[in-house]
Amino acid sequence: MKRVLIIAHMGQMIAQFNHRNIDILLNMDVEVHIAANFTSPLNTMSEVALHDFTNVMKKKGVHVHQIDFSRGAGSISSNINVWRQLNRLMNDYQFDLIHCQSPLGGVFGRLVGRKHGVPVIYTAHGFHFYKGGPIKNWLIFYPIERMLSKFTDCIITINHDDDRIASSFHAKHHLYLPGVGVDVRRLNKVQHNTSLRSKYGIPQNAFVIVSCGELSERKNQQVIIRALASLNSSDIYYIIVGKGRLEKHLRLLVKENGLEKQVIFAGYHSDPTPFYAMADIAAFPSKREGLGLAGIEEMATGLPLLTTNIGGISDYSIDGLTGLVFDSDDYMGFASAIDCLKNDREKLLRISQFNRTQVNKFSQETVDTIMTHEYHRALNLV
Repeated sequence: MKRVLIIAHMGQMIAQFNHRNIDILLNMDVEVHIAANFTSPLNTMSEVALHDFTNVMKKKGVHVHQIDFSRGAGSISSNINVWRQLNRLMNDYQFDLIHCQSPLGGVFGRLVGRKHGVPVIYTAHGFHFYKGGPIKNWLIFYPIERMLSKFTDCIITINHDDDRIASSFHAKHHLYLPGVGVDVRRLNKVQHNTSLRSKYGIPQNAFVIVSCGELSERKNQQVIIRALASLNSSDIYYIIVGKGRLEKHLRLLVKENGLEKQVIFAGYHSDPTPFYAMADIAAFPSKREGLGLAGIEEMATGLPLLTTNIGGISDYSIDGLTGLVFDSDDYMGFASAIDCLKNDREKLLRISQFNRTQVNKFSQETVDTIMTHEYHRALNLV
């Protein structure tokens, strides 16, 4: 029986983006091991949700390993500890393949694979260097990724810009994957339903914006809060679904602008679909994004998108067709778009109908077919 190790720095990366990869490997009769920090409070999933995920994995026969990764680049002491833990794991089991993700998980996965002679697949969920990105990111992260590509059997990228960059690296193979797979058929059936609004004190006739994702500087929810403040319209509500380190800052920004009644922090929800159903439009104003699963899901439910023109978002967001596109700091632009869609129901409906038809290439079926073929190739099962 073949044996595969999936590595990520935080447990939510495996739970949110690799559930189907695990099922693919299990269906191939592969012994699957997952290694990440499942207990860190820095996970963007709730402790209960992660605990439930690991229990489900164990019931499926998946081996779960706690690795004490830190968030970000980690400290010297924490990284030494991670290196020891991973080497111990590699010595305990003879793996046929490592599949690693996240920047820190990608570094350690490839280095430990190199040391133990195990081929490595690396999925880049958005390089830290990108067109229009900070120069320092190119100076720091580009050389690291280029060097580590020498120790990589296959680099998987999830947007076209990253794929073009990866094609110039030293990995034996590079593969474009259209995201992690969206359940298009289920999401296409979602209809506008305002029943959830009463739970959060939102009037039935209000205009509602939804954002789903980690509360972070990168996800940039603050630009929408500033847009709302500039509009000074009491019938526009903004509901933020997710958790993260920036929550305290965002709550303070809301308070400073007198928006406590209009901006709602709903917390983390494993299935945000009911929030899509209650909303009129979705905001996805990220400063950096590999692709953006939430944006594609929101499109599939028919929500018009307000987005930035950054990274993988541009693979599916088209200004004037899927919604409206702005620079990440253009709060006045976002404000004008909110006002426009609020007062032009015909345009809103036209965009909604268009969006439902544009997401099939990001479907679970498409992604699963590509990943099944890649796992067969990497494990010499072709």
